[in-house]
Amino acid sequence: MGVVEILGAAGLVLPPLTGIVPGLAIAAATGLVVLQVMAAGLHLSRGEARQTGLNAALVVLAAAAAVLAPAW
Repeated sequence: MGVVEILGAAGLVLPPLTGIVPGLAIAAATGLVVLQVMAAGLHLSRGEARQTGLNAALVVLAAAAAVLAPAW
């Protein structure tokens, strides 16, 4: 899971910096949203509702990155 998050972060940062495949930033941000939604679902299924606050914050940040990525 950590490798997926690191690759997602690289997918957010590298395309705007290099100008190569700018759509990859949108895909990476969308993937991070899906990852965090699934993680929140796992926490809820285990009865760990208090642990989902960070997931919610990361979903909001990744969704904002997905919306703002074309503007970079």
